[in-house]
Amino acid sequence: MCGVAGVAHSRPQGVSVHMLARMAAAIKHRGPDGYGFYCDSQVGIAHVRLSVIDHAGSAQPLTNEDGNVVVSCNGEIFNFVELRSELRSLGHRFHSEGDTEVLAHGWEEWGPSLLPRLVGQFAFALYDRRQRMLFLARDRFGVRPLFFAERNGTLFFASEAKGLFATGQVEARPDPFGLDQVFSFWAALPPRTPFADVSQLEPGCCIEWTSGRLRHWRWYELSFGGMDTEPSDAIEQLDRLLSSTVSVRMRSDVPVGGYLSGGLDSSIVCSLAARQAGEALRTFSIAFADASLDESLCQHQVSALIGSRHTTLPIGPDDIADAFPSVIRHVETPLVRTAPAAMYLLARLTRERGITVVLSGEGADELFLGYDLFKEAAVRRFCLRQPQSALRPRLLDRLYPYLQPGRSGEFWRHFFLSAGDPSDPLFSHLPRFSSGQWSRAFFSDDMRDSLSSYDALEELRCSLPAAYASWAPEHQASYLEMATLLAPYLLSSQGDRVSMAWGVEGRFPFLDHRLFEFAARLPPSSKLRGLREKDLLRRWALGVLPSTVGRRTKQPFRAPDAKALVGATSAAVVDHLLCERSVREAGYFRTDAVHALVRRCRGTQPLGSRENQLLVGVLSTQLWHNTFMQGTSFGPELPLERADILLGASFADRSISPFPTSYE
Repeated sequence: MCGVAGVAHSRPQGVSVHMLARMAAAIKHRGPDGYGFYCDSQVGIAHVRLSVIDHAGSAQPLTNEDGNVVVSCNGEIFNFVELRSELRSLGHRFHSEGDTEVLAHGWEEWGPSLLPRLVGQFAFALYDRRQRMLFLARDRFGVRPLFFAERNGTLFFASEAKGLFATGQVEARPDPFGLDQVFSFWAALPPRTPFADVSQLEPGCCIEWTSGRLRHWRWYELSFGGMDTEPSDAIEQLDRLLSSTVSVRMRSDVPVGGYLSGGLDSSIVCSLAARQAGEALRTFSIAFADASLDESLCQHQVSALIGSRHTTLPIGPDDIADAFPSVIRHVETPLVRTAPAAMYLLARLTRERGITVVLSGEGADELFLGYDLFKEAAVRRFCLRQPQSALRPRLLDRLYPYLQPGRSGEFWRHFFLSAGDPSDPLFSHLPRFSSGQWSRAFFSDDMRDSLSSYDALEELRCSLPAAYASWAPEHQASYLEMATLLAPYLLSSQGDRVSMAWGVEGRFPFLDHRLFEFAARLPPSSKLRGLREKDLLRRWALGVLPSTVGRRTKQPFRAPDAKALVGATSAAVVDHLLCERSVREAGYFRTDAVHALVRRCRGTQPLGSRENQLLVGVLSTQLWHNTFMQGTSFGPELPLERADILLGASFADRSISPFPTSYE
């Protein structure tokens, strides 16, 4: 895993190597093992490396045989062994044993048609010197990030937005629309970000930049449906796919570990990985003192069954509060949940124990309808078919058993059943989205004025795929969960950004497109049978996992929220960030509303989900503002003399290249 950054001018005018060195320094945490640069009169590329495969021979940026294709990749191409064999049979000569070189030769052979051949999680920059064209691409599900901004005929790009700001050419300014999406959806949806005029490349998309012209297109589209009945060999197909997706993600020159939450998904991944590991698998988990959040009993049961060397990290409210400012700097966005802080601390422990690659179960809930939200949508549709029924709404009381106080009783039944009409394409998610949009009442007059003509939900409706209306309601809900939560929040703020803060690479076997396409074609009843979620996955797990794990209902990963952030440890920070002066100067929220919210959160009464979400959102927005809008210091640029690679005409007198390359 690595970090990518760079610049492309619309015409030859010289690229500052010092700018590239500042960009690389800003994202050095993503690649602590080395760095390199390509630079000519029009294009510059910086790379920071986390060495996972081919330690000695795959420093980046790297090239094809004649140096006319230059590439820098953040991520992994898991089927690189097979692609390398195919390309060698076509006459290509390889100079490394790593995965990134297949991109250079694959582009030479197939051009953009290379992308569908890739099994991986990646965001890469490729410069075709013959065409004077820069090509940027992101993986199908958005596992790895890529940000870009255009300024005065120049394209800047980086794995993190701070890499753009380090240029001195891209200013950090708030985007009210992006901030509104954070509170509505938990994250800004690509291509939006919380920063004005800074975009993120959408999952499954790519862009070409040639002579100042940018062309953008989608190379992979999520699609659902195809089977009316479950195949008789569905479990056998699932077994082969799971074994394969875990196997290719075990390819590494460093030990691979696993995050073991105790739930079904991570238990499946870790059990399969333990079978394939050459020695006892290292597994890691979090324990909370709050019993309603803790899953350590199941974690230890699974660890004992698969024979892993397990490490548990106890996390309390003070730990969350202490880590939160650093987390905001790394995720580069306000948050409405504190779970990223817990994952940030777990990544730190993982790195300290010598593990830099971990497998986990992200994606399974979205593919196999594992969240209560999917059951909630089904029950709401069931109830609305007979709106006079007094019995049907009681099914809603069986949902969200892990929430205290629970979402049950007449108030919540009315809330769910009045949230929207089944004809609305966003029907499944309207309760969640409406809860998020409730926060607008806390926005300042200026914020509300800037949002007066903006409707985040309507923008989402307009972005839905053309085939969306033909999908089953359950598949529509699955798509929305992947597009609005998985990619922009779970894989980003709670995934890549906090793990790469410590140079730890997460790998996600359920997010292999072959497994996704199998699951997406299955009829909804194979995944949600009545109120039994992940039905096919559970049937596969019989006899593989402890019955206590296989039969457990879904418990989403949660961490201490508002009460942790307003406790004694962080009292001074909260008083400073949320005082009347600070709130007024930042300009996002009403000072009176914030004061009342803090007083409520410091009280003795339990907080509802809205209050928890809002306090975290307000505090994190203030932290985000102070971190990025008040002037960010990125430290000194990386010294060129210590670079592993210097490529391009700008370094003609001191080029360091592992490949036979010329730059006339």
